[in-house]
Amino acid sequence: MPRPPHHSPILASLSAIEVARPADLILRQLRDLIASGALEPGDRLPAERELAVQFGVGRSHVREALRRLEFYGILETHPQSGTVVARLGVAALTNLIGNVLSLDRDDIAALLETRVILEVETARLAADRASPAARRAIQRAQDAFRAKAHTGNPALEEDLALHLAIADAARNAVLASLVGLIAPDVMRHHGEQNTCDRARVTAVIGEHQAICDAIAARDPDGAAEAMSIHARMARDQYRRSPRARVVPVSPGRARAAPAAARTRRTGGIG
Repeated sequence: MPRPPHHSPILASLSAIEVARPADLILRQLRDLIASGALEPGDRLPAERELAVQFGVGRSHVREALRRLEFYGILETHPQSGTVVARLGVAALTNLIGNVLSLDRDDIAALLETRVILEVETARLAADRASPAARRAIQRAQDAFRAKAHTGNPALEEDLALHLAIADAARNAVLASLVGLIAPDVMRHHGEQNTCDRARVTAVIGEHQAICDAIAARDPDGAAEAMSIHARMARDQYRRSPRARVVPVSPGRARAAPAAARTRRTGGIG
């Protein structure tokens, strides 16, 4: 007579199935093409629309894969010739793509910690460098977030738009790219874990406005501190969610980022 399933050791030996993201599957195919020699350094890739049809996925998935490869220097975009494979050795290219695939975008602890490091300095630079037009764009994004949040909606898309507007205002393309790389995953985790309850959304409106006000007042230290508080509160809220896997990081480490930036600008060690 078969043993009941709950007494069987078979279940203990099984593990959850990880479903690959479409963008990761696209990266693997491109890596295999490069490794086989079918796609060589300097070759031009087909148009995004054609790739989407061939892969059988939406253009957003193709765009995400290409953006990740371009960010890490594996692809290059030229105005006249389009998107081409970087002129690196085949071994280097395949290893680089392997590194991109190995990045754990579900490690929310690492994402939130990196967010503090990046966005605190981004807010500081935005307060120092934002043009009048950029400051207006930041406030428009905040107004859109506030309007939707007041309806009880987490307004994750509007939240993301505000953070990207601040990154653009910093006038540092590399920093803006880094924020653009991790911010969507942070927002995705908050949505999946349902950490944005009504009380938290109401608090975020005020935290956002403090950041916007400091940027509008051209107060770099105030903007950095307001962003540090916002990032820390978001991390603490996630830690309180039932399925959180965040390793606590002391508030002192969050404050260390702006302090380190000040040290670098004054020529100190660090």
